[in-house]
Amino acid sequence: MDLLILVTLGTNDKSFIRLIKKIEELKIKGAIEQDIIVQAGYTKYSSEHMQIFDLIDMDNFQKLLQECSILITHGGVGTIVSGLQNNKKVIAVPRLKKYGEHVNDHQLQIIENFAESGFLLPCYDMDDLEEAILKVESFEPKQYTSNTIHMVELVRNHIEQLVK
Repeated sequence: MDLLILVTLGTNDKSFIRLIKKIEELKIKGAIEQDIIVQAGYTKYSSEHMQIFDLIDMDNFQKLLQECSILITHGGVGTIVSGLQNNKKVIAVPRLKKYGEHVNDHQLQIIENFAESGFLLPCYDMDDLEEAILKVESFEPKQYTSNTIHMVELVRNHIEQLVK
């Protein structure tokens, strides 16, 4: 059995209480057996069932990311990519505008793109989170490789064309 689930709610100035409440519910129910550490950002919540931090400094965050067996995160590209770069199984849950969790629903598109490419398991409805946690054990994510070098080359070529 894996020992740690890392949950990241992002650093957006809006709360993502739906996700943290659902995770606590699953922990109490016994659907989650692992220890849970949460980086809650601006989401204010206290729990006897999880360790919750507002923000975790980069060194400790990187250490937790390396130690965790599962990363459950909002639909932020940075956190998703960090999880994938560390070969973690990622479950991504979008912050949604209709709940006041973000200004629009761009996280839906981000998660759909990563999911369609085989990098993570999406969870679009909180009622599906327990099933996603069960599925993630056997999920084998596609190996992520950064495209940064290619993107820098495209930008460099574009700038060179403009200068000519």
